[in-house]
Amino acid sequence: MSQYFSRPLPRILAVLALFAAMLAATVTTQVVTATKAHADGCYTWGRTLSQGMSGEDVRQLQIRVAGYPGYGAHLAADGDFGPATKAAVQRFQSAYGLSADGIAGPATFTKIYGLQDDDCTPIHFTYAELDDGCGGSGYDGGPLSEAATKANALQTMWQLEAMRHALGDQPLSITSGFRSISCNNSVGGASNSQHLYGRAADLVGAPSLCTLAKQARYHGFGGIFGPGYPGHDDHTHVDIRTTNAWDARNCGI
Repeated sequence: MSQYFSRPLPRILAVLALFAAMLAATVTTQVVTATKAHADGCYTWGRTLSQGMSGEDVRQLQIRVAGYPGYGAHLAADGDFGPATKAAVQRFQSAYGLSADGIAGPATFTKIYGLQDDDCTPIHFTYAELDDGCGGSGYDGGPLSEAATKANALQTMWQLEAMRHALGDQPLSITSGFRSISCNNSVGGASNSQHLYGRAADLVGAPSLCTLAKQARYHGFGGIFGPGYPGHDDHTHVDIRTTNAWDARNCGI
């Protein structure tokens, strides 16, 4: 009996080895396919990021977590992953129930992919919302190039997205965002208004204006003006300047 089975044994082993190789190839193909499925229409990170690293991928990450710098702080989108970026990533991770290790890996990137549209704006905001407050179209007509103005507007939206999430994912209503020079003049805006640069948004409605002003302090907004500040009793203004100028005196700010 043993002689009968001894002859085909090498052939059986060869077949089993071939089957194992085919199975491994199938698994590998599935893993590669799964990885590609996570690729994003806006921007796809190709490596895990941690403190001490630098590059454009770090800068792209910083834009997405700019709304998590901590109370009264600001995160520079400079492409250098320092302690401030690590802390912002940790706050972002905590906000979305992820392991808060300050290392941006697959779980963090998957969450970001789920939060952004193909044009890189966060899912709850659009360029149109932050467009010309006078009903114009596009981001031209300001002191900066259209590309630079849109880049500012993009970071403004990501900071608003962080604020929106912190407020229980309540929608935020924007009445004025970017203004061209002519638009700003027509509404009596300050000659150095942050609206001219795509860095500002005026908010109304619910949550209350004071709630908006108070919460904005935690999300990197340097300019916060609301009830009690001249001309701001009917809205709360937030902007992403990197020095703090807060005045919503009726709200205790």
